[in-house]
Amino acid sequence: MALDADDIQGNIWREGEWVVARLQRKIGYAPEVVWKMLTDSVCLSQWLAPGTLEQERGGRVKLDFGNSGTPIDCRISACEPHCLLAYSWSAGDDPERPLVWELSPDGGGTILTLTLFLPDDELIAIACAGWDAHLEMLMAAMEGIRISFPAARFHESRSAFAELARKNWQPEWAER
Repeated sequence: MALDADDIQGNIWREGEWVVARLQRKIGYAPEVVWKMLTDSVCLSQWLAPGTLEQERGGRVKLDFGNSGTPIDCRISACEPHCLLAYSWSAGDDPERPLVWELSPDGGGTILTLTLFLPDDELIAIACAGWDAHLEMLMAAMEGIRISFPAARFHESRSAFAELARKNWQPEWAER
């Protein structure tokens, strides 16, 4: 079954110079458990990439995607354990791509919200689809299941995010 914009657990819109994408998942684990998955080196490698994350403002985030992506080496701009984590998702001379993880208690579980701040370019749908796929990997890892990058979901959600962008504003890159 193909994904469409209604299947995406989030939204995308333009805000000033940024394109803001917000992805959300309801997770049946307490914020402390989800936080560990977002910050612990062993856990990060199960759903994102091998690397380290220093859990303090100004701490470094270093992730190595090997042959499948650019290595990330940035600083944490906000860190409130079990609640909030913010850093940039960019490397070298790439444009800044800040992201914010928010964890909200929900009964015995957590509402996990990922907000991406992206430059308005042709990489928006790719970035959103990549994070959507990694959130699927996170959900599986939370259950102790290791899955490969879900390429089919990535391709389907890439189209769905491009459709959301076209619905919410008319980006120049969507006309190409």
